[in-house]
Amino acid sequence: MRWLVLALVGALVLAGCALGPSQRPPVAVRGDQTNGPPTSADAPPTDPNALPAPEPLDTLIDYSDCTADTLEAAAAAGYPVPAGRALSASCGQLEVDTDPQRRGADTTRLGVLRVSRADAPRNRPALVVVGDSAAGGSARLAARMATLVSDRVLATYQLVGIDRRGTGGDLLDCAPPDARAALTDVPPVPGDAGLTGLLEDARAVVQDCYLLLDSAIGSYRTAATAADLEILRTQLRTAHLNVLGLGDGATAAAAWAFAHPRSVGRLVLDSPVDLATPEPDRTEARAAATEAAFDAFAAACVARGNCPLGPDPRAAVTGVVGGLGQQPLASADGDRLTAGGTLAALRAGLPDPARWPALAAGLAAAGAGDPSGLFAFLAPVLGDGGTFDAALATACNDSTQRLAPPQVAQLADRWAAQYPLFGVAAAQGLLACGPWPTAPGAPEVGTLPPEAAPVLVLGTAADARAPLAGAQHVAQSLGRSAFVGWQGAGQGAYPRNACVTALVEQTLLAGVLPRDGTVCPA
Repeated sequence: MRWLVLALVGALVLAGCALGPSQRPPVAVRGDQTNGPPTSADAPPTDPNALPAPEPLDTLIDYSDCTADTLEAAAAAGYPVPAGRALSASCGQLEVDTDPQRRGADTTRLGVLRVSRADAPRNRPALVVVGDSAAGGSARLAARMATLVSDRVLATYQLVGIDRRGTGGDLLDCAPPDARAALTDVPPVPGDAGLTGLLEDARAVVQDCYLLLDSAIGSYRTAATAADLEILRTQLRTAHLNVLGLGDGATAAAAWAFAHPRSVGRLVLDSPVDLATPEPDRTEARAAATEAAFDAFAAACVARGNCPLGPDPRAAVTGVVGGLGQQPLASADGDRLTAGGTLAALRAGLPDPARWPALAAGLAAAGAGDPSGLFAFLAPVLGDGGTFDAALATACNDSTQRLAPPQVAQLADRWAAQYPLFGVAAAQGLLACGPWPTAPGAPEVGTLPPEAAPVLVLGTAADARAPLAGAQHVAQSLGRSAFVGWQGAGQGAYPRNACVTALVEQTLLAGVLPRDGTVCPA
């Protein structure tokens, strides 16, 4: 893992040289040297960088109890409530403009989930949780976080989750299943072979989605989530909104903060996606980050001992992908595991290190002829209620660039050498947006004015979804921010690392940002 340490420290040093107010060297912090978060008394009230205090909640949203279903779903997803912790959950809805640029034309209802300690007062301050579109992005992320955060956080906040467009109660399910599978199963082979068919499958998705959604097809984008956050703030009846965002959910929170600086409370942006980077550069950065995440996965597998992929997991997985490219595996119910599907399963599993042992076992089993382990990773993406449609719509609507097959073929040829496992598939994925109507694109994230509270931005060294350099660029764009880099792997640093957790809780509970450029070890 030494390369992760060097890469992160080097990148942070370079970022420090590019920032006006952040030209301080990185500060390494050991996890066992971080104390608990200071009390609010430690933040001088006259400190211009002091963060607004959390405000009691006085919500206008009508909630109904949904504790049993919510906690059961969290446990089934691998997030059981810890022993000794009693939680309650209530569900409501938020009415928003279907298209924020056409206010009053039509409305959409998004799910809102409130999770707190069972004995918490109803007016406990809210910490809004916004998920990543490619990881589901539903309000239920609040329930998962409630099983992971410390008792100190739950003693201060109730967690309020909001559905991203196309998730949860607003589930987007418009793509023809055959076209959805074809886009996933495209063979990761360089050149232009098969690109015409891929483009036709992409057109089939757009046509069916347009028939269902009409002009609303462009509303599934990160900018819409930023607008939804402001509506949520007004319905929570709070002057300042406290937000914990993950992935492009953090990007949405950054865009909201830029648009509504006086409403910024305590913001933690965990692994924001840099949507300001145009395509195909954005996808190339993600391909490089996915290769780095795979290297971390492989190293962890070998370090655990008895790695089912042997001493060289990259060679083993390359062999599995190559074999499935020649002969896909069929399951008992007729599903097929292809080379493209195997890479999709990898992309689904790499963001969650807790599932790496199961991912390694599934890859090894696929090499031996059993596809069931990898189907378990594909089901949340392609199965009933899957994330595929919403993730595709958001990705396409967040970019104004559309690439033609010859451009994609050139990228695939080049990226095959630079990013040997994921480069070709990454290039091919760009063609999925080719027929998509051009939307306004990514939301603007710019320098926060002096009246905005400064924010905490986190980045992870090997995050397949949100490259480290992109998270740093978001922090630079905001200006009034402190950046903390974690030398670990996976999507999201909080609350999976003791050093990061202490610094986040210092921000959320005491209202004091850590020093900009701090580096937390894995």
